[in-house]
Amino acid sequence: MPVAIVTGGSRGIGRAIAERLGARGAAVVVNYRSNRQAAEQVVAAIEGSGGQAWAVRADVADPAGPRKLFDAAEERFGGVDVFVNNAGIARFGSIAEATDEDFELMFAVNTKATFVALREAAKRLRDNGRIVVVSSGATLTHRPGSGVYGASKAAVEQLVRVLARELGPRGITANSVLPGAVRTDALAASGAIGANQQIVQSIPLGRVGEPDDIADVVGFLTSEEARWITGASVPAGGGAF
Repeated sequence: MPVAIVTGGSRGIGRAIAERLGARGAAVVVNYRSNRQAAEQVVAAIEGSGGQAWAVRADVADPAGPRKLFDAAEERFGGVDVFVNNAGIARFGSIAEATDEDFELMFAVNTKATFVALREAAKRLRDNGRIVVVSSGATLTHRPGSGVYGASKAAVEQLVRVLARELGPRGITANSVLPGAVRTDALAASGAIGANQQIVQSIPLGRVGEPDDIADVVGFLTSEEARWITGASVPAGGGAF
């Protein structure tokens, strides 16, 4: 039975990924930062379908967070085969109006925290494992207002491409997934969908993505069928980029 860690696994895309991996037979460590109830709901859903899961509180922006997650997975399940880095933050605004604090926060959470987590995964993932980072289509679309956010995600994609080469001799693949607009609580709170129909009109498949759409892509990349894919940045935006 493979063992997976999913950061930010209690809500939205992370929850869908955790449940998808659980349905595919993985024992899942569901990471959360503050909402234990939401994480326990994910665990219950996985266990209700016959799988195994464990909710683990850890702030992945803290360098000790990834170590805690791997320690927990090894203690409960014996090791880690799949690491999915989903946790992140998104803030939008023009480069001219972005503050130093905006920049530092975005790079601290999206870039440095992911670097620390990938470093831990590189050391502790078992051979023939899988690494998937949830990035963003903002690295491809270059829309006004997405500069700092997109830059923080683009840096992560470079880490993934290099990591794929470094870990290839161990049979470990490393890839990133680039979602477009996805129907999550964060997107709903922004008012982007409904207030701006141009988003939907820009998607050839004619709708906003759902968390399950992204989870299916991640599920494939963590499977044996994707063993020959590594170092890739996989667009998952319904054709918008």
